[in-house]
Amino acid sequence: MANNQNSANPRVDLAYRRKKNKEEMKHQVVTFAMMIFFTIVAFIAVGYEGVGEWFKVPFIILLAVIQVIFQLYYFMHMSHKGHETAALFLYSGVGVAALTVLTFVTIIWW
Repeated sequence: MANNQNSANPRVDLAYRRKKNKEEMKHQVVTFAMMIFFTIVAFIAVGYEGVGEWFKVPFIILLAVIQVIFQLYYFMHMSHKGHETAALFLYSGVGVAALTVLTFVTIIWW
């Protein structure tokens, strides 16, 4: 029978896993609450008439970038060990996409 435990004491392993799972769930809930808060702030920014368009658009894009980072880091578990290769490809794709957007914006504006 295969036993995938890290120590000779199964109670220690169980307590450790419960502690880690509790911490992980806490991070998930806090991140989700922050994302809901950012979404509400974005809706308020769009609906508020006292702020100009030159502030609204970059502000909403900034909130969107923050939410994407939260999504990748916490919900897609990029903070865990063993996801380095997937993170490399994902961040490389983001870099290529950003470079492509920058290229087309430069071509169009100049």
